[in-house]
Amino acid sequence: MDPVLTAHVREPGSFTLDFALRHGGYEGLRKALTLPPDQIVEMVKASRLRGRGGAGFPTGMKWQFVDRKSSSPRYIVCNADESEPGTFKDHLLMERNPHLLIEGCAIASYAIGARTTYVYIRGEFMHVQRVLETAVREAYDAGFLGRNILGSDFTCDLFIHRGAGAYEAGEETALLESLEGKRAQPRNKPPFPAVVGLYNCPTAVNNVETLANVPLIVRHGPEWYAGLGPEKNGGPKLYCVSGHVRRPGVYEASMQITLRELVEGYAGGAPEGRTIKAVIPGGSSVPILMPDQLDTQASFDGVQKAGSLLGSAGVIVVDDSTCMVWLAENLLHFYRHESCGKCTPCREGTDWLHKILQRIERGEGQMRDLDLLSSLSGQIAGKTLCAFGDAAITPVVTTLKHFRHEYEAHIRERRCPLVADWRARQALGAH
Repeated sequence: MDPVLTAHVREPGSFTLDFALRHGGYEGLRKALTLPPDQIVEMVKASRLRGRGGAGFPTGMKWQFVDRKSSSPRYIVCNADESEPGTFKDHLLMERNPHLLIEGCAIASYAIGARTTYVYIRGEFMHVQRVLETAVREAYDAGFLGRNILGSDFTCDLFIHRGAGAYEAGEETALLESLEGKRAQPRNKPPFPAVVGLYNCPTAVNNVETLANVPLIVRHGPEWYAGLGPEKNGGPKLYCVSGHVRRPGVYEASMQITLRELVEGYAGGAPEGRTIKAVIPGGSSVPILMPDQLDTQASFDGVQKAGSLLGSAGVIVVDDSTCMVWLAENLLHFYRHESCGKCTPCREGTDWLHKILQRIERGEGQMRDLDLLSSLSGQIAGKTLCAFGDAAITPVVTTLKHFRHEYEAHIRERRCPLVADWRARQALGAH
């Protein structure tokens, strides 16, 4: 399919209002303001748009759950934290097509009856924040934000809030806590944000890519949008392909595409002389898939059937030069550091997992450590307030499942055998 979200991102000035207006910018907002808000919600439901932040929950249904009976104000909160390793699609949209996101925020606010939108942006995105702030000023000056937008009685203000660099703030309730000036730690659910969200008011929290799709749905119709993808997986999808590939980058495609087409076709496959060992399809927090699973459809349902999750569509390719024990240890270093510390199984368990993996990687492990890794992971899974605990154990559980022999070799040989094996292959190739 021809790109829609990223059709013009490589053209000069694509981040400006003039460029956006020349390419249909804010036409969706103009159309939306002529329709009842409930009709916008129904259009989004009919489009089969699913949340692009990781969970894949139907966006229209999330909006429908927002409490309309409450006398409190309602809010749209855009999750632009994007801290999942291997994920960089939202960065591209905000930097190169910010007005599409602003338009999506305004339409979403109109649809649920909100007058205020917050964009919670990752603390490290300093350059992106400046681009987005300039675009917001342009939108205010042109009458696309503020009071009586485009001559209607709809008022919407948009504020950018910079995070403090916490991975946990990507979880929607932890994000709301941070937005309120508190530590980014998850809340008990229920109540859910749709009922008790920002400042205890009804709130819809949506990802950048999710909101950027909304103007396309309103402009072209839900039937057109739904037809771009397979059943229950409507619209285009942005995939971040990184790791051991020749052409890493952000690629836009229908979710009818397979992982093989993404990795080998779009991204050029593994480097010369290497073979693919594994693929992580949805950011570092999802189970790995093996090379014989590359023909899996890269949709929410397709990847789930294969035993993993599409998540944020951060496709990380691992070739045969990679030690999977080192991979797990490296990722656990990240998760141990990023645990918010609220839940004991997560706070203590990630530290223990990392220490054991370090021990094995140094050649000081014992065979009983493998059972200990599995036991510890079981004590964390499903026992934390948010999904962080399940995400943190995934590198351990999934590498043990598929590459247990590498763990055993580390313990048996008291070293990482992969380096020696690679050097041996290189020597044989030289002869």
